[in-house]
Amino acid sequence: MLTLEEKTKIIEKYRLHNSDTGSPEVQIALLSKEIKEMLLHLKEHRKDFHSKTGLLKMVCQRRKLLKYLKEESAERHNNIIKSLGLKKG
Repeated sequence: MLTLEEKTKIIEKYRLHNSDTGSPEVQIALLSKEIKEMLLHLKEHRKDFHSKTGLLKMVCQRRKLLKYLKEESAERHNNIIKSLGLKKG
């Protein structure tokens, strides 16, 4: 679970304008941070199948957002992938 301060930092870094909190870039960045934290949790707790299900849902949601962003703007898609260090899909 991300703290309010972590979310605020991520939103400030990836927002498109001052009141932006829901653009695809922001959502993808927040999901990526949560996925990284969940992976660390699952390395320690290997049999936590409920968390694994949640992880798979987050990965699927991020994939959908990346697909949407690629259709809307390939340049923005490539920028977010580079800045987060994701693999191209």
